[in-house]
Amino acid sequence: MSHIHMHTVEPKRIFLLLIAFFVNILLSLFEIGFGIYAQSVALIADALHNTSDAFSILIAIIAYKIGTRKANERFSYGFKRAETIGGFVNLILLFVSGCYLLYEGTVRLFFPKEVNGSVIIWVSVLALLIDSLTAKLSHHDAKHNMNMKMLFVHNLADALGSIGVIISGVFVLFLNWTFVDGLIALAIAVYMLFQALFSFPEIVSLLMNAAPENMKVYDIKQTLCKIKGVTDVHHIHVWRIDESEVSLECHIVGQDLTLIPKVEKVLKKQFGIHHCTIQLEMNKNCKACHL
Repeated sequence: MSHIHMHTVEPKRIFLLLIAFFVNILLSLFEIGFGIYAQSVALIADALHNTSDAFSILIAIIAYKIGTRKANERFSYGFKRAETIGGFVNLILLFVSGCYLLYEGTVRLFFPKEVNGSVIIWVSVLALLIDSLTAKLSHHDAKHNMNMKMLFVHNLADALGSIGVIISGVFVLFLNWTFVDGLIALAIAVYMLFQALFSFPEIVSLLMNAAPENMKVYDIKQTLCKIKGVTDVHHIHVWRIDESEVSLECHIVGQDLTLIPKVEKVLKKQFGIHHCTIQLEMNKNCKACHL
């Protein structure tokens, strides 16, 4: 039974993310303090979003560490799905933060307050630098790791939010347009909610043991039935253990035990399935099979 190579996160990158967690916590406290002083809901919103980002970093690190643990008798597949669960928790944090910002931005849009534009600008510039560095740390691994993808989305949203808050500060400082403070908060909220809703189906499909979108059970059955000696294929189940590893189980009807390695070879070569369980039946009388 073979397995495909798992994409992992470099230990050095994990250490840097841990540092980023503490830096982001300090930044959040810094932003909240000056947000209250400047009476800026956009700055406070950015701080709260940054707090959720900080905890998303911590969740991502914990999920990654759990995911690298070896399989045991109870968790025979290992702990690879811990990173998917971590990504799901971060998605919920992103959604809740977006809903809160949507409310606060709406209130401030209709009931603007006097804010300190200069304080907003220089605090947000500092936040932008830190958010950009944190996003950079998770960008490389976001391409093949759902846990890191959600972390990257969190930090990218925060970096964009900081840019928005800077713009808000400029409008307040030079034009005294205080309503822009609420408008920027709404824009950040919409982006966060869009990213959360867009990522939701993929994470849920992983947790629900769904097959990859580009892999159809019908196509697999038709391909396997073309193998000489295979008269039927049924009881086919395909699911993803994590973002990169696909598993399959099926029953094949035939008279030759050598069919099993032939089926395994086809599954590996044509569908990229390296982890499979195949049961050989001498006849098609399988009362327990429904697929």
